[in-house]
Amino acid sequence: MRLPNLLATKNGRLMAFFLLYVTEGIPLGFAATAVATRLRRLDVGPAEIGAFVGSFYLPWAFKWAFGPLVDVFSSDWLGRRRGWILITQVLMALTLLSTVMLDLPAQLGLFTMILLVHNTFGAMQDVAIDALACSTLQEDERGLANGMMFAGAMIGSMVGGSGVLFLSGVTGFQPTFFFVAGCILLVTVVVVLPMQEAPGPARAVVVGSKLAQAGREMRDFAVDSFRSFLGSPGAFGGLLFALLPAGAMCLGLALQSNLAVELGMNDDQVALLGLWSSILNAGFCVLGGYVSDRWGRRRTLFVYLALMSLPVFYLMNELSRHGWIMPVSSTAGDRPPVPAALVTALWIATLAYAVFQGLMYGTRSAIMMDVTNPAVAATQFTAYMALMNLAISYSATWQGIAIEAWGYPTTMLVDGIFGLACLLVLPWLKRSKDAAASDVGQAASAASFTDPLGPKRARRLATALGLLCLAWVPSSLWSEVFGAGKPIVGTLFTVIFIASALFLLAGRAVLGDAGGRTARLGVWVAPLLILLYARYHLNAIASWLPAGVDAASFVAGAQNAMMGVAALAGVLLLRLGTQPWKQMEVGAS
Repeated sequence: MRLPNLLATKNGRLMAFFLLYVTEGIPLGFAATAVATRLRRLDVGPAEIGAFVGSFYLPWAFKWAFGPLVDVFSSDWLGRRRGWILITQVLMALTLLSTVMLDLPAQLGLFTMILLVHNTFGAMQDVAIDALACSTLQEDERGLANGMMFAGAMIGSMVGGSGVLFLSGVTGFQPTFFFVAGCILLVTVVVVLPMQEAPGPARAVVVGSKLAQAGREMRDFAVDSFRSFLGSPGAFGGLLFALLPAGAMCLGLALQSNLAVELGMNDDQVALLGLWSSILNAGFCVLGGYVSDRWGRRRTLFVYLALMSLPVFYLMNELSRHGWIMPVSSTAGDRPPVPAALVTALWIATLAYAVFQGLMYGTRSAIMMDVTNPAVAATQFTAYMALMNLAISYSATWQGIAIEAWGYPTTMLVDGIFGLACLLVLPWLKRSKDAAASDVGQAASAASFTDPLGPKRARRLATALGLLCLAWVPSSLWSEVFGAGKPIVGTLFTVIFIASALFLLAGRAVLGDAGGRTARLGVWVAPLLILLYARYHLNAIASWLPAGVDAASFVAGAQNAMMGVAALAGVLLLRLGTQPWKQMEVGAS
């Protein structure tokens, strides 16, 4: 029997994109719930699990870089978007299956690297699916389709998380890898293979190599994103908002599954908790967006974000009251008895959190659309979403470290308070008067999303990043003063280095020749800033050196070189802070 081309009808298109988004949610649920639970049961520490979950989200923070590749390197025979979806889904399944024989937790590093590649293909697939949706969905289908796509991601997360945990109780954990890969390939066979993508518009003539064309598109993306982010108070506020955690996050990351294992919940119980959380999350996402349309987005989002800290503080108090402070190995012979009240408190806190997080999700996306410049809507909104994934990544990382250093209650206290920081930015997230006029039938031009203060914002941002890069030198020399918080400070500087590298690259593209030697040198320093992440692995790298090379001298020299890179980046950014940035002025080309 020949399977139907789902893109041929409205209902078929809705079902197709629902199922395609299921394949996006499966890997995230698998990593954040199923694998995190399994690792904690194998006595892997919260810090390692947090780093694992954090690394899993990293490709989604840089998915904007895949857009030009999907646009330029495509096949009319396979379908410009369909070909990418087909290839990435097959590669997702193959990379997952390649981990079946790995020994956990002994080979956790290799396991993490392979799943990082696996999720990179997942992020590429997301870009191709969104591009296909933009070119295929009719205007009157897009609202419902986006709702179904989000629901599909939630269903996929349940399949990869709760579904795997339920199944592992019957088959054991390793065979579930075949189940997850099989779910992805089932969508490939049923949806993607029979899909007949309509021919795209005539291709522009590529000047030079396709790789060079993709590079030019990335440059255009950087320029458009940079100008749009700094073009108005609302857009700049959106940049800060995206980089901050969207409320308290610990009950949506590995902390919750770690704690469930420690409190004696079996895989079926953890899966059931995840199942009900996902159902509540998806349902209240729709309700939150509906309410925000009627009562105002900033007002309702303020309430939703504030409410997300309440279940965190409640569970923090219950953990403190019962004396469950530090992580407890599930295999320890002297494990304290688990109070039944703590398990009940975890259920209450997790389900309440799912409600409040669901209310927040849809409203947050809508408010980011409000401050997005329509002239570069796809570029700016994609960049916002990527930065939000970066916030998830660093939150998972620092929380894993903090649990081992400070214990659960203190980590939850810091998370609950830090999650409220984004409330300070909310007053900026408002549409201009001209843009708001379009809501009552008047036309809002792209120029209404920009103001004359773009150059000033660029100078201030460059100066702030420069000072932060320079601050890493004394913080490294006297790092012991941070005590148990030293790794968390390191995570903060990692985010600063990434932001500084992106600023240097985008700044060069925007300033062009006017940036002079400073901007040109910044392009070479930017990759070195990213490579500073290797500071966490210097001892491991030293172990690879040939015999006769003094490992201690190598580590000391590498640390000094890294401080030099950070100092040089700081000086370059401070010099960029003195530039006039006329290219950011309204109407500049």
